[in-house]
Amino acid sequence: MKILELASTPSARRVGIFLAELGIEVPREQLNLRAGDNLTPEFKSKSVNGRIPVLALDDGNYICESVAICRYFDALHPSRQSLFGNTPLEQAQVEMWNRVLELNGLMVAFQGFRNLSGIFKDRERVVEPWGVECRQRLLEFLPSLEARLNGRDFVAIDRFSIADITGFVLIGFLPRLDIELTDTMPNIRRWYAAVAERPSTNQGL
Repeated sequence: MKILELASTPSARRVGIFLAELGIEVPREQLNLRAGDNLTPEFKSKSVNGRIPVLALDDGNYICESVAICRYFDALHPSRQSLFGNTPLEQAQVEMWNRVLELNGLMVAFQGFRNLSGIFKDRERVVEPWGVECRQRLLEFLPSLEARLNGRDFVAIDRFSIADITGFVLIGFLPRLDIELTDTMPNIRRWYAAVAERPSTNQGL
């Protein structure tokens, strides 16, 4: 098996951190998104949404979407401390916070960046006012994460989970939108610094 990716992208980072937490190494093939490697008919036959990362399995199956890839490896290598939670309550809490961070954080950040930067204007409609709105929505969401981390070391449950990976990647993406963590967000800054010390997140990216 191998993963088709661009390692520096947030979605690829989520998978990379997840696998590093599990101690799993998978061969990687780097794609050039600016050159349109993900737009070819060959790639689209492997990825239902035309995006990376994609996990290519030895039996000819392909899995796209970063969380789906993580779930595959979580099921393939079960442990006593799943990053998706162990008990029904933990699993629900992890799912809840991961989705909150995706829908109100990462997806909004991606839309803001793509529409403000015009990085893919050669292949998609760029609506700058929507980029401005997305950036503002992200600014309005961050206080919710700040409040959640008050007195907490982790986002969803009392230990590291995929929700922390999603949150970590989100906060790391903020500079691309010219958003800084100010002194009004001490909890996020404390948590982010702690997560950044984990071997899984310190991979030179």
